[in-house]
Amino acid sequence: MELTILFLRACLALLAMPIYLLSFLGVWGPFCKKVFFPYFLEKLSTVHNRKTKKQKQELFRNLPDFTGPSGELKLLEIGTGCGANFQFYPPGCKVTCSDVNPNFQQGLSRSMSKNQHIHYERFLTAAGEDLHQVPSGSVDAVVCTLVLCSVQSVSKTLKEVQRVLRPGGVFYFLEHVAANPSSWKLFWQQVCHPTWKLVFDGCCLTREIWKDLEEANFSELKLQHISVPLPWTPIKPHIIGYAVK
Repeated sequence: MELTILFLRACLALLAMPIYLLSFLGVWGPFCKKVFFPYFLEKLSTVHNRKTKKQKQELFRNLPDFTGPSGELKLLEIGTGCGANFQFYPPGCKVTCSDVNPNFQQGLSRSMSKNQHIHYERFLTAAGEDLHQVPSGSVDAVVCTLVLCSVQSVSKTLKEVQRVLRPGGVFYFLEHVAANPSSWKLFWQQVCHPTWKLVFDGCCLTREIWKDLEEANFSELKLQHISVPLPWTPIKPHIIGYAVK
């Protein structure tokens, strides 16, 4: 099986050889971050939102319950991208946006103009593993969707999530993950992994993110495995839920 995976990886790499060559020359990385990935993510987010609308509505339904003592709901979104989640936030919610890639501004501006029911505090260029610009215990909720697949360290990101949340605050997540062991879905994820990671700006297909969440010592964890119907992609298996500090 391992030899088959290696052979198919090599075949896929041959098909993607122009991108590998551009990467070797130092061209693909900047182009991907500035042009390709922001464009791709905005298109993917539109499809993904359509496929997960009911699940997201249910996920964020209890968000107002975590409003802080001040009467304001302060929310930090990690990996905001083009703002695909804004439509699901309650009116008056104060949102701090963050992303390691600052090149999503056009898509983000479009989402902001369509979702004026929420208040935008600021945008931070920051990685999930280092949110030092956000004071400890200063937010009521943290949201992270389709982001933990590409952070450098899931465990460090979750530690930062817990640091910035006030006691009793909530962390919402919706992430694609590794498929079931010994399944054909996992087999094709393993085949596609190296090329997929290169093409899509560090996105990893085979992370078992639910294990990191289980080990993060939240006081409460609600987690469900679901399948999102995204035809011809290796990112159908997802986890969705929330965790309370």
